[in-house]
Amino acid sequence: MPRTRGRAPDGKGRADALSQEVIVGAAVALLDERGERGLTFRLLAKQLNTGPGALYWHVTNKDELVALAADHVLGDAFATAPRAGEGAGAELRALAIAVFDALDRHPWAASHVTAPATLANALRLLDRIGTLVARTGLPAERHFALSTAISYYITGVSAQIIAPRAPVGATAGRDAFLAQTAERWEELDPADYPFLTRTTADLRDHDDRDQFTTGLDLLLNGLNTTTAGLDQRISPGRTVTGRTAPGGSPQASHPSSR
Repeated sequence: MPRTRGRAPDGKGRADALSQEVIVGAAVALLDERGERGLTFRLLAKQLNTGPGALYWHVTNKDELVALAADHVLGDAFATAPRAGEGAGAELRALAIAVFDALDRHPWAASHVTAPATLANALRLLDRIGTLVARTGLPAERHFALSTAISYYITGVSAQIIAPRAPVGATAGRDAFLAQTAERWEELDPADYPFLTRTTADLRDHDDRDQFTTGLDLLLNGLNTTTAGLDQRISPGRTVTGRTAPGGSPQASHPSSR
């Protein structure tokens, strides 16, 4: 049933005394403090000095609220991401790191931003990535695959790195989580797991952000290499799928693209 404005279902005030934005902002604060399990509509309503029924006037259930809160965190990334001004690759890197840092500040959100983009800031993120990929000059038919691959790396790898420690963040913490995992690796048979058993110290001591940027740079270096190779194949005054060579006309077409 569609929501309408008016008196809240529990009768404790007008539903329009609140807004979804206010509710989501308060939910982010509670999620940061208590984690996803600690977020309840009763506690959130108490924080907002209203009744639980008034919250349902703006959000359907807890799942929707957490999804909106995670999308709000992505919005913080846009607010902090610098415009590098050094080309599309540099801006992609800055945007990706801003997203990682935002999720790192709110670990509970990391596992909720990996689904196909449907909410406002997730849509903005994918569109921004696609716009920057288009600026590289790669053929238009490759923009979707490359843009979604970069998007999935940013959100998926961030989730893989950050989300496992979210449930233990308030108690054991990241260091204890990694130490427990390293101890499990140390118990493995080196004959069966030669790499894991010799890298337990790296697991304990590694920097999450450095781990993320290492993979990111490999991905973007591959993008830069592909773009450079395309440049070498473009003759003066010609284009490939809309890419203009120096001094060329944007309407020209490379013979090989026909």
